[in-house]
Amino acid sequence: MNKVTIKRALLSVSDKSGLLELAQALAATGAEILSTGGSAKVLRDAGIPVKEVADHTGFPEMMDGRVKTLHPTIHGGLLALRDNNDHVASMAAHGIGAIDLVAINLYPFEATVKSGAAFETCIENIDIGGPAMVRSAAKNHGFVTILTDPADYAGIIAEISEHGGTLLETRRTLAAKAYSRTGSYDAAIAQWFAEQNGETFPDRMPFAGEKIQECRYGENPHQVAAFYRNSEERAGIATATQHQGKELSYNNLNDTDAAFELVSEFDASTPTVAIIKHANPCGVATGTTLGEAYAKALKCDPVSAFGGIVALNATLDAETAAEIVKVFTEVIIAPDVTDEAKAIIAAKKNLRLLTTGGMADPTVSVKMVKSVSGGFLVQNRDTGRITAADLKVVTDRNPSEAELADMLFAFQVGKHVKSNAIVYVRDGMTVGIGAGQMNRRDSSRVAAMRAGEAAEMAGDTESLAIGSVVASDAFFPFADGLLAAAEAGATAVIQPGGSMRDQEVIDAANKAGLAMVFTGMRHFRH
Repeated sequence: MNKVTIKRALLSVSDKSGLLELAQALAATGAEILSTGGSAKVLRDAGIPVKEVADHTGFPEMMDGRVKTLHPTIHGGLLALRDNNDHVASMAAHGIGAIDLVAINLYPFEATVKSGAAFETCIENIDIGGPAMVRSAAKNHGFVTILTDPADYAGIIAEISEHGGTLLETRRTLAAKAYSRTGSYDAAIAQWFAEQNGETFPDRMPFAGEKIQECRYGENPHQVAAFYRNSEERAGIATATQHQGKELSYNNLNDTDAAFELVSEFDASTPTVAIIKHANPCGVATGTTLGEAYAKALKCDPVSAFGGIVALNATLDAETAAEIVKVFTEVIIAPDVTDEAKAIIAAKKNLRLLTTGGMADPTVSVKMVKSVSGGFLVQNRDTGRITAADLKVVTDRNPSEAELADMLFAFQVGKHVKSNAIVYVRDGMTVGIGAGQMNRRDSSRVAAMRAGEAAEMAGDTESLAIGSVVASDAFFPFADGLLAAAEAGATAVIQPGGSMRDQEVIDAANKAGLAMVFTGMRHFRH
């Protein structure tokens, strides 16, 4: 069992939650309590016997508190192996008493940075003595219990009450947690320093995250997965509140993130709805109301919408909720929801409802990470945006105002479609989406096929692609993809341009009577 009785504990925390309960439980067993500064005052005011670290070491705090626990009496008491005769002899020779339990919260560096504090204030909130003691105690977990999270206090109090001390298995678990904490702390400091120095990609790239949940499985049942939150402050899936429904799966989380990022591209003054399936949009539309936008988005591909994710860029209202629940839907995510809409959704107990409290800022550049064999790729988020002023008309015919509006909408949606991406749009709604094909012609044909099928399901006599505009996420390397769009009934095309065969494609557009604009920016999404 390898039980360790707690005879001396050091409590020095910035987060005081649970401190009194822990100290009272330790004091009740007769343990001596060492502490510093604010923690010592809280304990003393509560009538709990406490000894200042300075009195224990015989050495005063100095340099504005920068040096107080960095002392052999402290670290010797933490690192000494109690079953090593030489260590025990050294302790006796130098008057070093064993410390059996340490509770430490590190200086709130991350919170200080998030508050927008000045450089020097952030520097002063880099803890030195705390991480040193955490690492010492964790290394010597065979004899020392290390607590870095107030959530663990109750379990330790119960274990001491039941066993008269802490057990090796518990100490080992807490040691692993302690190193995770110091690792994430150092990662936050390293990332901040790199930003201060203007380094986008430093020689070593540390990452850290806080586990939100362990998923039932990954993309497939034989894979394991978990969901972590990083320091990114943007509204989104990691910060959302789940109001109802069963736990989100790995695929749910991935798809919901894709959906919310897409609708966040559009201003809340323009109600927009996206329906996502397997991280690709199967319908996106704007409208005068969310209800109208949802109806238009659903019309694009009602077959794929079954079991999909619905994201909205404004408060979900009762009218829209009533329409959404008519179709089997896995997740709804929106910045907010009315009580009436929430009541309607409550009738579908397995339908997950998430609110984020705001929209993600599509202009904020954060790092995106992708694993590859033996390493990972890092890039900034695709924050590229195109306005009408950025467009270059390359055909004999200029696009109409209506075509231009649809073009910009289509290109923005195409940014969130897996390459090769082709998006047909008419009247502020996608009418056909071709995603992930190995060539652009096939993507164009798939999108046109979807537009025809959607028309049939809606009882229309002609394809929804007729009179639409087409967006391509990258240039047309040949004219065949553009000609497929023209054959489907499209009247205008928006694409990045830049192909060796641009003139061939422009000539084909002119011959077909299409208007075409170049953006000069591509949006590959793999």
